[in-house]
Amino acid sequence: MLDSQISKPSNLVLTLTLVASILGFMFGYDTGYISSVLVTVGKDLDGRYLTIPEKEWISSATSLGAFLASLVAGPLADAYGRKPSVMLCDVLFVTGALMQFFANHVHWMISGRFVMGCGVGAGSLLAPLYISELAPGKFRGRLVTINCLAITGGQLIAYMIGALLSRVNSGWRYIVVLSLVPCAVQFIVILFLPDTPRFLVMHGKHKEASSVLQQVYPTASPGLIEANIEEIAALNSLLPGDNAYQRLSNGIQELFTSPSNRRALFIGCGLQAAQQFVGFNAIMYFSGSIFEMVGFRNSTAVSCLTAGTNFLFTVVSLFIIDKVGRRNILLVSIPFLILSQILCALAFGHLTINVESGKEIGENSEFWAYLVTIGLVSFVASYATGLGNVPWHQSELFPQSVRGLGSSFATATNWFGSMIVSASFLTLMKSLTPCGTFLLFAAVTAIPLVTIYFTYPELGSLQLEEVEQLLSNGFNVKRSIEMHRQAISHAGYTGIPYE
Repeated sequence: MLDSQISKPSNLVLTLTLVASILGFMFGYDTGYISSVLVTVGKDLDGRYLTIPEKEWISSATSLGAFLASLVAGPLADAYGRKPSVMLCDVLFVTGALMQFFANHVHWMISGRFVMGCGVGAGSLLAPLYISELAPGKFRGRLVTINCLAITGGQLIAYMIGALLSRVNSGWRYIVVLSLVPCAVQFIVILFLPDTPRFLVMHGKHKEASSVLQQVYPTASPGLIEANIEEIAALNSLLPGDNAYQRLSNGIQELFTSPSNRRALFIGCGLQAAQQFVGFNAIMYFSGSIFEMVGFRNSTAVSCLTAGTNFLFTVVSLFIIDKVGRRNILLVSIPFLILSQILCALAFGHLTINVESGKEIGENSEFWAYLVTIGLVSFVASYATGLGNVPWHQSELFPQSVRGLGSSFATATNWFGSMIVSASFLTLMKSLTPCGTFLLFAAVTAIPLVTIYFTYPELGSLQLEEVEQLLSNGFNVKRSIEMHRQAISHAGYTGIPYE
């Protein structure tokens, strides 16, 4: 087994992880900067203040673009490669950012957000796919979590820049244009890096795949490398087709007819739906507006508290995910998430707020405003520890033959949920009241807690090719837990980041 040949990730694995995670950074930066933009844009678009529907459209346009792009990103990555697909994301990021920077009308701002959203959606699939296919099994959880760390880091930096530029005339434009820097860095650096061994084998480039695997497992013998290539090639041959379109058609059929793939799709899409419908992105998109509603004068600066919490607890998850396990992290963190949502509802129930104007009405108690803040921070901490990163390990659910396609469906589910939540959050706050909205989020969050307990096996200790066997005759939750316990008892599953 190749994993037994190494004690830490190779330089190539770490470099590719960091470069691919720039996509995660851009994902987070986009989520973060829109919160401050909605508060500081003023009359810069069409010479008037934004309405609630316009704010929702500007926020949700990115999710719409991401939803559509994520449907095709997996098949494109399978047909043309993970590396060229990442470079296409950078082009979309740059185009969308420039459209927003020069926008003077609401419809141009929405269009720019949509184009950038296409890059965000494709990137949110490609980064974990790229990393999980390259990473050795025993490091995969922590390496994919680095991408989640990049997401939260992007959010934090966007909030900080937004706070710094909140008093600058049209400062929101500079927040947007700064996103060009990481795009350019990634585009240039990735030119000199290889594609994943699994993609190379898929296209008959065995010699190149062998070279990459040798860099991933520097101490492995040529015989072990060759055996691994033969195993990957055998799995690829399971999906017939003379061209990309035939393989896509056969892949869709395989995804929905194979019992193990259907279970994988149920888990992957279910986790991504849970990640969005608990309401987290509503907080990230509208945190500036929320803190303004409860009476904070510099709401953009206060929003940095939630972004910082998100980053900090993603770091916590990075340290523990491979040892504790994906399943256990979710089962422990989600109850705290529900309690946090209820706390927010309780605090909002004692505040009088005009959602339309985004202002508090009358003299509200500072105590309840601070309790809202505590509830939101607790919400973010619980989310970041579990649901914030576990669903992005979706690539490990699917076999090689349908991994890109299965990941596309799961990621599309995520962005569909994000689109619905961001397009309706302010309307829900107005119609159901803030208290009712957060009670609704709490009720929705209880559903995945029960579903995860009965259907989500522990996959962290398995090789990608072993997951299909586990899901072939059921969810096998108890069996997976026992396998994980055995794995972490051996050297290499310490849960400690690499030195």
